[in-house]
Amino acid sequence: EVQLVESGGGSVQAGGSLRLSCAVSGLTFDDYTIGWFRQAPGKGREGVSGISRSGGGLYYAEFVKGRFTISSDNAKNTVYLQMNSLKPEETAIYYCAAVSGEHWYTGANLWDYWGQGTQVTVSS
Repeated sequence: EVQLVESGGGSVQAGGSLRLSCAVSGLTFDDYTIGWFRQAPGKGREGVSGISRSGGGLYYAEFVKGRFTISSDNAKNTVYLQMNSLKPEETAIYYCAAVSGEHWYTGANLWDYWGQGTQVTVSS
């Protein structure tokens, strides 16, 4: 059974930092791209960042470049998202997802597996 389990969400003030973790099990880590998406209330799910093939391929949405860093610990089958300089408009549920191969897909419907999400709240 494939499982993606997010952790690390919480509440911070604007300008603060959080580190999200996504623990992956039930699939061959190197064969998948792991991505982070977020969904704010009343909005669609948008892609934030992705990593594939042991960190060889990286993707960042324009609105997080320079502030967020994605990384992976292959020994632990875990992907991390370090989020710095957080803004109130980035309050959302953050999800990790997995898709076979070395691809980044903007469309959330193209991803194979999803975690349950972790809440990030940024106050002004």
